[in-house]
Amino acid sequence: MTAVTETPVLQLSALSHTYQGQRRRTTVLRQIDLSFERGTFYTILGPSGSGKTTLLSLASGLDTPTQGTIRFDGQDLTQLGLGRYRNKHAATVFQQYNLLTYMSALRNVTTAMEITGTKPPTGRRKTRALELLAQVGLDTDMAHRNVLKLSGGQQQRVAIARALACDVDILFADEPTGNLDEDTADGIIAIFRRLAHDQNKCVIVVTHSQTLAAGSDRTLTLRKGKVSGTNKP
Repeated sequence: MTAVTETPVLQLSALSHTYQGQRRRTTVLRQIDLSFERGTFYTILGPSGSGKTTLLSLASGLDTPTQGTIRFDGQDLTQLGLGRYRNKHAATVFQQYNLLTYMSALRNVTTAMEITGTKPPTGRRKTRALELLAQVGLDTDMAHRNVLKLSGGQQQRVAIARALACDVDILFADEPTGNLDEDTADGIIAIFRRLAHDQNKCVIVVTHSQTLAAGSDRTLTLRKGKVSGTNKP
């Protein structure tokens, strides 16, 4: 019997990206071929200026490549539509959180659902938001606090819950533990692992942290525009 091969949730093919400066063009990514699977937690390492953030921006639909294709579940993003991809299938947790600081944690999450038109299969948006916040370790009291009254680690958890509010297939994160203490960072790593292994999400994180990389399923390294990687046992 022939084994059935599942289509990668995200596939980058011959991906290149070039920036046009005032005096010269700079190529930061060169002919990258990568596939990402559901149920897997990936980290991408690399020195500053290696193109990690550019790769994340392209893969998350925030920018378009100079050359190459990006496919979600086998469909070219240009056909699917970048807006639909970002609203329904992929979400990004930014390093600086990008929360609405005049709102509570709960309202940050429900507002994300309102903006994208997401309707929970059962219950109200508020109920679903409280469930998501509980999943990342924030109780009802914390959910009703203004986000500025939460710690950095708690705000990062709100950002993760907000990203998951649309029931996305892929969660991207840009240096999510860069501003956190060791214990809080360990908690964020545990959340990413649960999302991948228990909820079958694809989690892709760019980071400088070897600790975060050690907690992932697969580590990729970006150097001079090329990616190398290893599958860990």
